[in-house]
Amino acid sequence: MAATEHSGSGDLSRSMALLWGMEERAKRGPKPGISVTRIVDTAIRIADAEGLDAVSMRKIAGCLGVGTMSLYRHVPGKAELIDLMLDGVGPVEPEDAALFRNWTWRERLRRLAQGFWQHYLAHPWLLHVDQARPVLGPNGLDGFELALSGFDDLPLTDQEKVGFVTAVDATAAGLARTHVNARLAEERTGISDREFWEAQSPALESAMASGRYPRIAQLDENAFSGLDEEAFMFAIDRMLDGLEALLDHRRETGWTPPPPTWQACEAGDGPERRGEKPA
Repeated sequence: MAATEHSGSGDLSRSMALLWGMEERAKRGPKPGISVTRIVDTAIRIADAEGLDAVSMRKIAGCLGVGTMSLYRHVPGKAELIDLMLDGVGPVEPEDAALFRNWTWRERLRRLAQGFWQHYLAHPWLLHVDQARPVLGPNGLDGFELALSGFDDLPLTDQEKVGFVTAVDATAAGLARTHVNARLAEERTGISDREFWEAQSPALESAMASGRYPRIAQLDENAFSGLDEEAFMFAIDRMLDGLEALLDHRRETGWTPPPPTWQACEAGDGPERRGEKPA
């Protein structure tokens, strides 16, 4: 399941204007029967049910009972529509977000990780979109703000916080892609998992008996059966273990993160402020 679309590949200024409600509204003429919100919601429903390839202006128009060309009054094209869809699926947040602030930092980050995983399974078409250059709308920023709140009062630099969130999201996307592809394989090929592995059995049994692969031969027969949420959360817990060890070390040594660059610039960081003589 490789990426087939890219965020921010259309008219970026139009995408941002639509995301943040800055588009100029027509001052004359009848009130439109459709809206950007209805178009985006319909596109998301199509993508959730049939995949991203099924999303087209023609299909959306058919679902809404309007002419295809009428959609272009609201959304310039599919590239901008994808930007709106990415934001339209909503921020990734735990179901009981109201209690979020009362949890420990580890509980907060663990719940956020589960949210990433569930988000990809609920909207598997997200795995087809390369978001190396994200287009930041209100929902996306809401989710990012919540994610950063999981690090409140922790001795970490801003780069470390963003890096950790990015690593968790990448881990969720990678394992979700494997999980979704495995789920769709039988539907795509018409061959069950059992039939697939039975077809390879004679060659693999011979290979294992050769002694060339002793470690593989000793693997439990269920070794590859857990590539799901359990495997994902195992990886996340180990990442959190590492983060906890780092935090413990920093607390023991009294290490504190340096001020953000913008804060240092506002305060001034010249030689006079540091008690040094100017060169």
